Amino acid sequence: MQAEYRQRRQNLMEAMGSGTGIFRSAPMAVMHSDVEYNFRQESDFFYLTGFNEPNAVAVLAPHHEEHQFVLFVQPKDPLMETWTGYRVGVDLAKEEYGADAVYPIEELDEHLPQYLAGADRIYFHLGLDQPFNQTILKHWQRSLIKVRKDGFGPVALEDPMTVLHPQRLIKSETELDLMRKAIDISVEAHNLAREVAQPGRYEYEIQAEMERLFRLRGGLGPAYPSIVAAGVNGCILHYTENTCQIQEQDLLLIDAGCSYQYYNADITRTFPVSGTFTAEQKTLYELVLTAQEAAIAQVQPGNPYNAFHDAAVKVLTQGLVDLGLLKGKIDKLIEEETYKPFYMHRTGHWLGLDVHDVGVYKKDKDTWQPLQAGHVVTVEPGIYIGPDIQLDEDQPEVPERWRGIGIRIEDDVLLTETGHEVLTAAVPKSIASLTR
Repeated sequence: MQAEYRQRRQNLMEAMGSGTGIFRSAPMAVMHSDVEYNFRQESDFFYLTGFNEPNAVAVLAPHHEEHQFVLFVQPKDPLMETWTGYRVGVDLAKEEYGADAVYPIEELDEHLPQYLAGADRIYFHLGLDQPFNQTILKHWQRSLIKVRKDGFGPVALEDPMTVLHPQRLIKSETELDLMRKAIDISVEAHNLAREVAQPGRYEYEIQAEMERLFRLRGGLGPAYPSIVAAGVNGCILHYTENTCQIQEQDLLLIDAGCSYQYYNADITRTFPVSGTFTAEQKTLYELVLTAQEAAIAQVQPGNPYNAFHDAAVKVLTQGLVDLGLLKGKIDKLIEEETYKPFYMHRTGHWLGLDVHDVGVYKKDKDTWQPLQAGHVVTVEPGIYIGPDIQLDEDQPEVPERWRGIGIRIEDDVLLTETGHEVLTAAVPKSIASLTR
């Protein structure tokens, strides 16, 4: 993997030109009192270094004669390591992570100026770590004073997302291998969930079966809080309580994915727990599946990002009109977003090292990002008819028989040179495969 990280840094430094990039590790996060969550590294930092400890800083200085990649890390401390775990330390960090220079984190103020000298800008993300933000702003202000004297220096502070995140959007073969592993584990877990779910069990039992398998197969655990939503709970987009007992006529909506070496899967399936759809459930399920198939067909290189969302919305809106749940001309209903009480979210997002991965969706105000080989997107249309759904006054009253049904179907799709690959296809979603 070190060759992969080295190539990533090289690509970024070429894009930065004469800038200096500064990347901060994630802080420890408190769960309650003095108990901390398991550490999860900041994604940009991990993408560039593979270094998985807190309280560290990476500096990329392509203009520096000797040190283009510099790490500041926690030094070895036997007492602290007894309590909180092994540290790589200064000496091993240089050897194991390929840095040109490594310093104790306490020496950041002392050494950082030499890596800012000669830069025309500083690439740094002003995040939630306010003390560290102030540290970087302090060094930038000092550099500006030198600019007035020397005529050259980092006069601009720019977020690295402008140069790094387009790079992260295009997945390498190494990244795709890790994503496929996360997806394979998630596929197995979803197929297991369908086998063990039955009336009388609780949502959290199904969640436990899936998350046990995530860890059993070597994953870090869930990529995001698992949604296991029975019946009316499926109408809540981010339902995570998972405490209800599953009833005979319920649909079970499961939105869950595994994280493997920080790369993520994101899959949703909805199925009848009893093995039989009611007439209304089947009708709406077929509509969502048709919308998803239309959307996936638009995941093609060169298409604008919004093409697959627009395709899903058109199918869903037409279907709702055909069922008498909406009335009016399709184009006007879409333009005025009259469909939104039934379908209120976008049809997908980027996927990768973050579940909602980095990268812009629009190139500018009016131009959507074109899809290209190496992108990975989720495609996840749905229909949600909550028990208290309210439409505009000029729209029909939703009959009781439709209320309480929530359906979403989500796959992870890789853009290829000639089309796309549905990475999550091994989780069944046809009507025939979900009934017995």
